[in-house]
This record gives sequence, C-alpha cells and structure tokens, in this order.
Amino acid sequence: MIAKVMMYLGSGFMAVYLIIIGMALAVLSNEEGEPAILFIALPVFLVFDFFVRFAVQQTPAVLLKPYMLLPLPRRSVIESFLVSSIFSGYNFLWLFLYVPYAYITISGEATLMQALAVLFSGILFVMINSQWYLIVRTLVARSLLWWLLPIVVYGAFIVPMFFEDSTLVDNFFDSMMEWGATWLFSLVCLLLLFALFRMNAKMQYRFAYEEIAREEKRPRTIRRVSKFTFLERFGLVGEYLKLELKSNMRNKAIRSRMIMSIGLIVVLSLLIAYTDIYDSVIMENFWCYYCFAIYGMTTLVKIMGPEGNYIDLLMVHQENILSLLKAKYYFHVGVLLVPFIIMLPAVIEGKFSLMMMFAYMLLSSGLLYFTLFQLAVYNKQTLPLEQKITGKGNVENGLQLVIELVAMFIPMVMVGVLFLFFDETTSYFIMCVVGLVMTLTHPLWLRHIYTRMMAHRYDNLVGFHATR
Repeated sequence: MIAKVMMYLGSGFMAVYLIIIGMALAVLSNEEGEPAILFIALPVFLVFDFFVRFAVQQTPAVLLKPYMLLPLPRRSVIESFLVSSIFSGYNFLWLFLYVPYAYITISGEATLMQALAVLFSGILFVMINSQWYLIVRTLVARSLLWWLLPIVVYGAFIVPMFFEDSTLVDNFFDSMMEWGATWLFSLVCLLLLFALFRMNAKMQYRFAYEEIAREEKRPRTIRRVSKFTFLERFGLVGEYLKLELKSNMRNKAIRSRMIMSIGLIVVLSLLIAYTDIYDSVIMENFWCYYCFAIYGMTTLVKIMGPEGNYIDLLMVHQENILSLLKAKYYFHVGVLLVPFIIMLPAVIEGKFSLMMMFAYMLLSSGLLYFTLFQLAVYNKQTLPLEQKITGKGNVENGLQLVIELVAMFIPMVMVGVLFLFFDETTSYFIMCVVGLVMTLTHPLWLRHIYTRMMAHRYDNLVGFHATR
C-alpha cells in the first residue's frame, strides 16, 4: 500500500510537469507555425522514459515462470504480457504531454487532423519505447556490454544536438517537423511498433525458456581459485567475508549489480569533475553522497535475499547470523574506498573537498548502513544467485521502499539544516562526528538487529522457503 501511494504521488507530479512542458511547447509551435515541433525534444523525452521504466516496468519473462506449468500456449503467454506492457497505464500517462500540446496547437495554424496525427504518433513512440526497453533490459541481463546498444542509439540522436553548425541534424529535424504531422508518419510508427513486438516476443520466449529449463552450458575450466587465506585470521567473520567476496565475483546476479553501481559512480564522477552540469552546492552535495550510497542502497535493500537460498544452514549454529551481518558490514565499509578513489578527480578539479568526501563516506558507513541493515529483520524473499531474466527484481514490500527513500533523502535534509546554522567546514565536521559514532558503535546495533531477526526467524524461514 505504501509503495502504491508513493507511485501515485510520483505519477501525479510527473503529470503536472508533462502538462506544463506540453503547453510550453505548444505555444512555441504556434509562434513558429510548425505543428510537429514537439518531435525536436522527443529524443530527450524517450531517454527519460527509458530510465523511468526500470522502476515501473518488468520484463514479461520475470512473470512467466508461474504460467509454464499451466495448459496454456507459452508463446501466447509471452505475447499477452507484451500487449499488457503496450497498453499499461504508465504509457498513457504521457497523454498529459500530448493532449495539451494537440489542443493548444489547434488554436494556432495546425488543423485538427495534424494535431491528431501528432497525438497518435507521440503515444506510438512511447509504446515503441516500451518494447525497446524490454529488449534492452533482457539483453543487459545476459551481458552488461549490451548497455552500449542504448548508448549508441540514443546518443546518435542527442549528441548531434550539441553541435550548432550541423546541416545533417537540421535537415533531420526539419523532416521530423514536416512529416510528423502526417498520418503517413503515424503508419511508419505503427509498423515499427509491430516489428519490435515480434522481435521482443521471440527474444523473451527464447531467453526465458532457456533459463527456466536450466539448460546446461559447457563448464569452463577453472584455472585459479581465490582462497583469500588472509581472512582466516578473523575466524567465522573472515569465512563469511570470503563468502561475500566470492558471491560478488562468481554469481551473475550479484556481480551485475556491483558492476552497474561502480559504472554509475564513474559516470557521475566524470560528469561532476569535467563538466559544469552539477555546479550548484545542493547538487554537488547530493551527488557526492549518492556516489558513496549507491552500492549499499542497491545491495542492502535486498539484504539476506541471496542468503535465503541456504538460510537453513545459517541457522544451525548459534550467532552464525550475527557473524554474517558483521562480515556484510565490513565488506560494504571496505567498498566505500572504491567511490572515494574514483571521485578523486573531482577533488583535483576543485568540485569536492576532502573534508566533504570524508563526511559523506562516514555518514554512509554509519547512518546509511544503520538504516539499511534494519531490513535484515523484515526481508524474507529469496533472490536467485544466477537467474536474472526470470528472477525477482521488484520491491518486496513497502518498507523497503520507505527505508530506501529515507536513506537517500534524510542525510541530505540533515545537511540542509546544518548549512542553515553553520558554515560548510563546521557542517562537514559534525557529519564526520555523527558518522564516526555510528560506525564505531556498529557492534551494538548489529547485535540488536540480530536479536530482532531471531524473534522473526520462523516467519522469515517460511517466506524464504516459499520464494525459492
């Protein structure tokens, strides 16, 4: 219920912004006398839509598994999910952009048929983007190198827009404005949607069936096995540290989350260091904190999910879970050194200060991890270690969403309050103190979390068994 309320609120804000943008573009269209001027900004809208879909849309393959045992044609099941993704409520949310635009342009030089053609083509582009997103997400689940595909496709439209003297780009947008208000253009969009639908149906069926059938691949020869013997001196905690390291190295689902998080940190750090896109104080502070927080927020929001595959073994000995929690905490604290090193170019360029970096690193190891580790008490959904196409990737309960939002924004609220009363250096010093205290007291709050986990252990075991 909490997750639904948050989604409805987000949809409401998005609808308001789309109406404002649609009206502004319609006024510009009337001034220029071009009914399809909306399509100049369409690549930007589609990129935004593409990334929003990671939060609101799943691949049909994720939902396919329960239907494989029913007497239903498997291809029909895939196609029905694809049709539902085309006619989802989120797609029609974009009507808040196109309808005001079409209504206002009619009062200008556009005819009724031209306005309707722009409206129809615009919503078709959103549906095309939904099928394109499903294709990309399915391919990315198999190999992260497929991220190059959307980068190349969207980049081919957006990057030329930054070149002022580009005859090719001008001709392209002139053609879009000339043909965008015609029904012939809408027909081309409809044919493209159908082609992507057929391609998507074939791909989803093939990849999902391979994963569900657990088709064996030829095993690779293991030439070297990392034993991490230096961790043996730390006893049981060291053994669980080995498990954490090897899970991130060997298990496909866990490894992909780690690579994507580090890749995002690299991109954000380069943007901050070498561009002026985030030069405001608020944005610099937000992204500095986010670079430290992103890996923990990606993995710890699902804490104990991977362990749900073998949770019974962890319950055999007393305080096994406590040692596991300590190992997870030490591992994630160690991971904070990675964004610290990656963001050093921003320090060299003068965008970040070392005091600021230490403040957010300690705030992450203290306050952020304290907040996210609370989910260990309530998470009871097993996450697959290898499956990524048919595996579960959605929010398990509303509490996960609430805690993730709190972890993202509460520290920034605290920073804003500190900046009101103190200068930046004093504010960062206070943040360092708060983060250091929370970090040093981790044995106390980890034991408290462990005690509460044991009180919920039977309920959690049932949940882990039911979702394997």
